[in-house]
Amino acid sequence: QHDPKSMAVKPLVEKKDVLSWKLLAQVELVKLKDRYVPQFSSGVASLDQKQVKVQGFMMPLQPGDKQTHFVLSAMPQTCSFCMPGGPEQMVEVKSKSPVKYGFEPVTLSGRLMVLKEDPTGVFYRLVDAVPSN
Repeated sequence: QHDPKSMAVKPLVEKKDVLSWKLLAQVELVKLKDRYVPQFSSGVASLDQKQVKVQGFMMPLQPGDKQTHFVLSAMPQTCSFCMPGGPEQMVEVKSKSPVKYGFEPVTLSGRLMVLKEDPTGVFYRLVDAVPSN
């Protein structure tokens, strides 16, 4: 007999040296002429172009068990067609070398880009990312 609660993936535990998803959530959409643009808190804005560590769950953008371009999410994927949370709950990742896909959370370090007007609607991108502890 399986306990369904033990099968559920628990939310991430915040780590001291890892960027907090609560901090990344400090953004609001403001209307600018005919569209909405993100307005980041000063704490988030100051992270632009900085070297950071981010922990999250991988959401692959292409088939294969090794990924170089994927999304890191604060929440695990509950179904293959569901997007967890809004753009503040996701970081687009471009890694230096392929990262093995798995259901366990991964920690990556790289340079964070805080995007004010990305056409894809992404708020955060981590570039030159490498797996970290």
